[in-house]
Amino acid sequence: MKRLGRDSAELTAPADHLTAHGIALELLAGPLTGIYDPSGTGRVLFAFFAAMAETERENIREATLEGLNAAARKGNHGGRPSVITDDMLHTVLRRHANGESVKDIRPDLIIPTGKRKGQHPSLASIYRALAEHQKRQAYPEAVEQAHADFAMLQAST
Repeated sequence: MKRLGRDSAELTAPADHLTAHGIALELLAGPLTGIYDPSGTGRVLFAFFAAMAETERENIREATLEGLNAAARKGNHGGRPSVITDDMLHTVLRRHANGESVKDIRPDLIIPTGKRKGQHPSLASIYRALAEHQKRQAYPEAVEQAHADFAMLQAST
């Protein structure tokens, strides 16, 4: 039930649809193992366990968000570190402004650290860094506000 729907309404809708078209729903595991009977007790139990699955999903989501917030307060942010350094970005921006394509610039870039040290960054990484740079240029006040908010969070912990 956890995999079929995000909430009880989303879970019961496919079951009702299948039943309406004469297709029997068989639950292979869990508390309602067997053929799903859409009438009477079977429907009530199905709705109950669907609501329990929804509640469990919400609890997991809240715990995950709390963990991410706690990590962020400590300065840890999820995701891989960027392979494009400031120097690499500067090189790409300068050469791209002179009319060179990103494809032509890529072979001259070398990842300095990490798992892929010594390799060339992917085109996607370069384009992503360019897009992030453009966002920072377009919304400098938002970037400054984010830095200020982060500094306040650091000071409060």
